[in-house]
Amino acid sequence: MNPIDELRAARPAHLGDRPVDGRTRAAELAYAMSRPRQGERRRRPAFRPAWGLALAGAAAAAVAAAAVVLPGGGATPPPRAPAVAATENAPAVVEKTRLSAREVLLAAAANAGRQAEAEGDWWHTATVTRTLFTATGGYRVESRGRDEMWTPRATGGEQWSRGQSLGAAPASEADRQAWEAAGSPAEFEVKVPGKRGALTMPAAPGKVRTDRSPLVDGDKVFWLGRNVTMKDLRGLPDEPEALRAWLLRSYEGHDTESDGVPMASDVWLFKVSAGLITDMPVTPKVRGAAFRMLAGLDTVEVTEDVTDAEGRTGTAVSIEERIKGGAVLRNRLVFDEATGRGLANENVVVKPGGLQAGLEPGAVFNSVAVLEAGWTSAAPRR
Repeated sequence: MNPIDELRAARPAHLGDRPVDGRTRAAELAYAMSRPRQGERRRRPAFRPAWGLALAGAAAAAVAAAAVVLPGGGATPPPRAPAVAATENAPAVVEKTRLSAREVLLAAAANAGRQAEAEGDWWHTATVTRTLFTATGGYRVESRGRDEMWTPRATGGEQWSRGQSLGAAPASEADRQAWEAAGSPAEFEVKVPGKRGALTMPAAPGKVRTDRSPLVDGDKVFWLGRNVTMKDLRGLPDEPEALRAWLLRSYEGHDTESDGVPMASDVWLFKVSAGLITDMPVTPKVRGAAFRMLAGLDTVEVTEDVTDAEGRTGTAVSIEERIKGGAVLRNRLVFDEATGRGLANENVVVKPGGLQAGLEPGAVFNSVAVLEAGWTSAAPRR
């Protein structure tokens, strides 16, 4: 069965062909490929109109980083403040100041809160999703797809989506050589741990598909721990503790996909907040509050100079998650430190297992790169 058909078969019946964005598509594909066999039951949460995963603005001017006031009145230096050292026989060496994870996130929060916000009738996002699989020949294959979403500001409207499979391709040069040695097949057979047989994944791009459907209940637009309206998103608290409390009212001890899989509150909060930061139509101050909220989590880590799947360099904040099947993944949000805008959400293999069996530690199993997002007055068309 084609992976897209497998994906559609796994969707709850009441969802039909309702528009979904890139992250929803990736999550559902992973779900479809790891479904229990006949006789087992796995419950899913109530309908989620869209995960949300995008970034407002394709290019934003860098904002000079100001000192960030910490609780208690202290201040951190700007995130890129250099230290200069010189000797009598050597030129001055500029060294980058090393900041703690908390300081990096607080600086990003300050920068995010200063961004200007455009106006428009539609919230538009464009993303490219990549997922890594192992082909029956033993080499790795990367599937790729592009998705766009238009969400109306007003209630009672329709949500539009446009998606296209960009085809699959060997993930590296070594994988390409193995693929060529196998005769360069036009379709890849993908192994699915725990399932019989294989899925077929074409190398050629698919057709562009445009869909539209009424908003759920006439006003539900995104999923943020629960189905929320545009009014909910625009009215979120812009203080980190209040935002945390608002989000955690939807936390019930399980993960974002199934109530049968336990999840720690820090991991759940991180995964929900990553979507809020990267692509939801929240105010700049709320986006800044989300960064400050993440700065208060002891379990997050920050890594600088991370390159996303689109080749863009940013800073990453991440948290580890244990997956059914024995795998451990690092959920990673890559963002532009100078503007506080998200670039990509990624899942990096820490310990292989389950659907990630056969992938080496450090491999990016799944990524959703945000090409653009923001308000527009240009209505979508077929």
